Amino acid sequence: MLLYKLWRSFIKEILLLKRDIGGIVIIFVMPLLLIVTITLIQDSTFKNLEGSKIPIIFIDNDKSEVSKNIKGELENSKTFQLLTNYNEKSAQDAVFAGDYQMAIVIPEDLTKDLNSNIDSKVQAIVSSFGLEGDSAKTKIEAPKAKEIHLYFDPATNAGFKNSVMNSVNKMVFEIENKKIYKAFQDQLGTTENLEENKNLISFKEITPKKGEMDIMPNSVQHNVPAWTLFAIFFIVVPLSINLVKEKSQGTSVRARISPTPYFVHILGKTFTYLIICIIQFLLMVAVGIYLFPYMDLPAFDVSGKMFQLITVTLFSGLAAIGFGVLLGTIADTQEQSAPFGATSVVVLAAIGGIWVPVFLMPEFMQTVAKFSPMNWGLNAYYDIILRNSGIGGIAKELVFLFLFYLATVSISIFYERKLHNI
Repeated sequence: MLLYKLWRSFIKEILLLKRDIGGIVIIFVMPLLLIVTITLIQDSTFKNLEGSKIPIIFIDNDKSEVSKNIKGELENSKTFQLLTNYNEKSAQDAVFAGDYQMAIVIPEDLTKDLNSNIDSKVQAIVSSFGLEGDSAKTKIEAPKAKEIHLYFDPATNAGFKNSVMNSVNKMVFEIENKKIYKAFQDQLGTTENLEENKNLISFKEITPKKGEMDIMPNSVQHNVPAWTLFAIFFIVVPLSINLVKEKSQGTSVRARISPTPYFVHILGKTFTYLIICIIQFLLMVAVGIYLFPYMDLPAFDVSGKMFQLITVTLFSGLAAIGFGVLLGTIADTQEQSAPFGATSVVVLAAIGGIWVPVFLMPEFMQTVAKFSPMNWGLNAYYDIILRNSGIGGIAKELVFLFLFYLATVSISIFYERKLHNI
């Protein structure tokens, strides 16, 4: 008998949705438009975060050992893409116009003058110890210092400038050190290869990984789950409106005086909107798998992860449904429920990392984000997509989402009973 009542409640919710074409459009069409638009807009930003190469202008007026070493280091850094078809004037104009972030200009005779400078200094040191060799008999005059010109786009931030200048300084310093070792070898006539001495202190980068999957998401890995959550939580608007309609049309009164417990009506809404959440999720995944590759975007990989992803979707749907039920129970008119529901969902999305990923937010906002149910769902999706986590790895987020549903529904039932003295 209880199952039959639950079934009738489910049918009632379907009929209510069929009458609300605008709500259906909001639930299904708007999120699809948003996921395509935002992913295209954010793709270049995510590529920069992933470490894609930055195009810079490189002008080699030296065309010798030092400039070739600098060029090789820049090419091997996997950070820069070197453009060489420029002279210094055209490079300056292109950078200052904002076409490129920077240009590096290597001066003429850099290798020649560096060698002369090192030979002069080494000869002076060796002479001071009375160890002059044949090559030290002729005094070498030290040339003037050379300048490597670095042109930066005026809009480039100071952090990027300092990083590049430090990198260039490090490369030149290492090249100069090797040449100094070589010059001492020549002066002292030693056969020991001094430049092979390794640094006593070095750096080893350790990044948290699981398998071969890095933690940083690309644009598709972020936007598919993010906008799925936004779509799921936007059901708050039609759900709360339907609850308010039931009040104004007297349906809620008939529900209260019927022998069917009130929680059965809540379960009927829950099952109805959970089905909608699953459909929304499948539509978003289909866009990520089949449409994005045709738009020069990465494909969304769900291989071996669908069960976990659907589980997160169900629990996120429960949290959204609970919030919608609470709002629809407290609101007295559609003018209250619709604007507040839409605004609250946008706010939860903003602080939860849907619009801007949490890892790009200031530290204070990263703390605030932890209180958004959308952030719980997004973190669970991230754990599955990026860290290959199973259900055990996302258990904490699932518990939070379920407790949010229980809390909001319990408050709704308590408010309904208190209001009508049930």
